[in-house]
Amino acid sequence: MDVFLLALDLIGTFAFAISGATIGVRHRLDLFGVLVLAFATATFGGIARDVVIGSLPPAALVNWNYLALSCLAGLVTFRWHVQVERLRNPVQLFDAAGLALFAVYGAEKALAYGLAPFGAVLLGMLSGIGGGIVRDILVNRTPVVLQAELYAVAAMAGALIVVAGHALELHGHAVLFSGVLVCFGLRFMAIRHGWSLPVARPDDGGDRQ
Repeated sequence: MDVFLLALDLIGTFAFAISGATIGVRHRLDLFGVLVLAFATATFGGIARDVVIGSLPPAALVNWNYLALSCLAGLVTFRWHVQVERLRNPVQLFDAAGLALFAVYGAEKALAYGLAPFGAVLLGMLSGIGGGIVRDILVNRTPVVLQAELYAVAAMAGALIVVAGHALELHGHAVLFSGVLVCFGLRFMAIRHGWSLPVARPDDGGDRQ
């Protein structure tokens, strides 16, 4: 695997694990629970991606680096959660970083396995949002992807940059880095300024016959 791509995957794993562990601490899980949530958040999107494209067994289940990074992030967050919480919106920040890195890496890997551009964009998005969905389900809250500001859309945009770069034969790390910046930038600005998709407003007067 390209060293740069591996770095994207591992950095994304650590970032997502921090976000999962932080949520675990906030929900007063014990140490084991925090580590489980960190690992699930960090790896589920990648596992789903690998299963879909036929890269079996999934990398997260055969490479010890993923488990080690997830546990390290979980331990750091569990031990120094007060310091982590002092960071501005730590869960959202680390989650945005993981979202961008996984969306880009997922699209790149999907293309490498021969998926069509449309499928690669969708799989990149799945790679980015999968871990967050599992994290939220495990702590019994509505997944962020269903209600947050430009979450899945940001992942799709980052993946689209990668796919468009391949279509234009613009290969190289610059395309991947651009995808990361676009996805992270969209998510960060959406958090900061409240950008979101339209939400249906139920009729306050109730259903009319």
